[in-house]
Order: sequence, then structure tokens, then C-alpha cells
Amino acid sequence: MSTRSDAVKGVILIIAASAFFGVSGPFAKALFGTGLTPVQVTWLRLTGSAIVLVAAALPLLRQVRRLPFWGLIAFGLTAIAGVQAFYFLAVSRIPVGIALLLEFMGPVVVVAWIRFVRRTRLPRTAVIGTLLSVAGLAVVVEIWTGLRLDTLGLLAGAAAAACQAGYFLGGEKLTEQVNVRVLLAFGFVIGSLTLAPLAAPWSMDWGFLAENTTLAGTDVPAALTLAGLVVSTALAYATGLPALRLLSAPIAGGMAYAEVVVAALAAWLLLGEALTLPQVIGGAIVIAGVFTAQRAVSTRVTEPEPITAV
Repeated sequence: MSTRSDAVKGVILIIAASAFFGVSGPFAKALFGTGLTPVQVTWLRLTGSAIVLVAAALPLLRQVRRLPFWGLIAFGLTAIAGVQAFYFLAVSRIPVGIALLLEFMGPVVVVAWIRFVRRTRLPRTAVIGTLLSVAGLAVVVEIWTGLRLDTLGLLAGAAAAACQAGYFLGGEKLTEQVNVRVLLAFGFVIGSLTLAPLAAPWSMDWGFLAENTTLAGTDVPAALTLAGLVVSTALAYATGLPALRLLSAPIAGGMAYAEVVVAALAAWLLLGEALTLPQVIGGAIVIAGVFTAQRAVSTRVTEPEPITAV
């Protein structure tokens, strides 16, 4: 069982990861103004992060004797590449807010998997916090606006949620077998190679690096914006995965909704995107959900037990 100090470290790490994930969004959106497609920006994000993370893992690679090969492949395909690819496919078919809401059903999938597949009882606050955050997210994205059904878009959103669940569940298991830096290095290399055919970097206009983007009303070199995207992404994963080992997948998943609030605030500060009253209210609900979920860190998950019919 984790000590209280481990739990505190886990909470700090998952909040930091959510902040880094949230801040990375405005950097990515600013790059869209240079003519890059979302898939190309995502590939640049993964490839740049892969370079940083491989460099960080190099001192450890010589010490590695055995790796869970198929686990690393699955992690790279789902937790790194899959979440991104399916999310952007969903965005191309349904409103962004709906796609985001579907993707962030991932922690709900985690809770359901732990409870009904692993047959393990969860702290009530972890479940309540996750569901409360989902409700808040629905308000933040203003789900009632532009709602329409598109089978492929909905399926892509559901697939993104499944891949996000794979990040929490797979990451929790793999961090017990592989050093986090090694896991991330392999995962991002696999993710980058997977998305390369879709991004077609060989036909990309690399002249965008000499252009300017706009952040907080100021012209910023695109190369510097890309660097911000890469660094924030690498730090998000480098802080998020250790948190999984310290908190467990369902608790970390419930707290990860803080990313949505940070992303909205970052978009307001860096991109000038105003927040509506419903979004502010929804953000408060998300924060309440995150606070509720973090209360579960002091509650030990009980051993697996049969689920009896109610």
C-alpha cells in the first residue's frame, strides 16, 4: 500500500500533468495558423517529444535487459498514437466539444473495467469524482450546442476513450515493469512512426518554422511555439505516468479532468478565447469532481471480491 507521502506526490504529479496537457493545447492551435493540418501538428508533437524522451532515456537503455515488447507496442499504438488519431477523426465528423467529451469518457471506462472486469471494489469518492467531472465537462463543452449524430464520428470518439483508458490501465501496469523514461521513449517512437503515413512529413512545407504564430496577442516564432508544444507534452507524460503508479488508474483518471479547466484558462490567456458563464460553472463542477476524486488517495482499494447481484 502506498504511504501518505507517495499519495501526496501522486496528487502533485497528476495535477502537474493535467496542467502541462492543458497548456499544450493553445500551442498546438496556434500552429494551425501556419497552414499545418491537425494530424501534422500531432505528428510534430509526438516526434519532437520522442527526441526529447529518447535523449532522457539513453543513460538507462544500456541497463535494460528485458522489455515487455508487446506491452510497449500496445502502449505506443493506443495510449500515444490511438488517442490522437481517433480524436482528430472524431473532430472531423462531430463538434469539437462532443469529441472531447467522448474522449474523456476514458476514466469512466477505467472505473467500469476495474469494478466489473477485475471485480475490484473502488473507493466511492473515486467513482463519484469521475462522474461529477464528466458532468462538469459536458457543461464546459456546452454539449447542447451543435449536437448531431454521426456514426463514424461517435465511433471514433468512443475509440479515443478506449485508447485513453489504455493509457491509464496500461501505464499503471507497465510502470511497474519498465522505467518511466524508457517506457515513454519507446511509446513515443512507436506513436510517431504510426502517425507518419497520415502526416506525410516528407511533403510538409517546413517553411512554417520561419513564420510567426500569435500567443497572448504577441507574435511568437513558430519554432518557439513548437518547442513549447514539445516540452509541455513531454513533461505532461513524464509527470502523468509516475502518478499512475502512486495513485492507481481510477483515481488518477478521475483527477485528470483538471486538464480541461487548465486548457480553457490557457486558451483564454494565450488565444483570447472568452469563457462563457456555463463554461465557468462547468469548470467549477470539474474542479469539485477532481477534489472528490483526490480524497480517494487515502482509501485503500480492497482485494478483489465477487460481485453479487443487487
